[in-house]
Amino acid sequence: MPNLKEVRNRITSVKSTQQITAAMKLVAASKLRKAQNAIVKLRPYAVKQQEILGNLSGALEEADLGAFTEVREAKKVLVVAFSSNRGLCGAFNTNVIKKVRSLMDDDFPALTAAGGIDLILVGRKAGEHFEKRGYAVKLRPDDLYDNLSFEKVVPLAETLMQSFRNKEYDRIILVYNQFKNAAIQRLVSEQFLPVVQLPSGGKVSSQSADYIFEPSRNVILQELLPKILKIQLYKAILDSFASEHGARMTAMQQATDNAKELLRELQLSYNKARQAAITTEILEIVSGANALKEQS
Repeated sequence: MPNLKEVRNRITSVKSTQQITAAMKLVAASKLRKAQNAIVKLRPYAVKQQEILGNLSGALEEADLGAFTEVREAKKVLVVAFSSNRGLCGAFNTNVIKKVRSLMDDDFPALTAAGGIDLILVGRKAGEHFEKRGYAVKLRPDDLYDNLSFEKVVPLAETLMQSFRNKEYDRIILVYNQFKNAAIQRLVSEQFLPVVQLPSGGKVSSQSADYIFEPSRNVILQELLPKILKIQLYKAILDSFASEHGARMTAMQQATDNAKELLRELQLSYNKARQAAITTEILEIVSGANALKEQS
């Protein structure tokens, strides 16, 4: 059984840790509220854009849709993954890393072996993991989350679009955590480029709509498609950002609860050790008194 001093030191240490995790939970909850509001407000706009794109593209020929819908054989692939700059958020970063490695090893094993996959890693955790292991990391915009805004995301979106237009990559895939709520984040990988076309007459909503186009559908689509791609990338980053804070808040809540349970067990152990010490002292006193009686 540990002595009283060891148990007291552990209790003090666990209490300090509990205070830290509780404070971190409150900070994460505060940041989550802001990030959640941002993604919840953006989603209806992004969905409506996809609906308009469906109505526009449904009646157009493939040749009219521009370079962003050109389907080519995947000889060079770019994976854009979103992790976090800081840890203490449970399995958030680990899941992203595993998903990227799964894409490389399971979906594109031949390309991976031939060095045909590049990575853009937003977030320090994934960047450090893959760079240490010698993967081809093309870009690491770790500061993207600092004062996150649509204007900060636009240069990255334009870089991706330009790379695809110039045929540097035949496919661009996004890997990120999609925010559901504070406790649930769904890991997804979706094709960013080329744009997945709806079949002719396809709809993204249950209601069809007739529009009068001015100028022509083609001109509108050429202007609209780059904007939709930028919004799509911004939505992915907002999803990841909100998911990070949700995962951290949940992880810190679990850590606080674990510390509370550990404190209960340590306090019980402390009481047992203290009772054993008292019992030992009483036995020593009684034994000493009996020895004195026998001598007298």
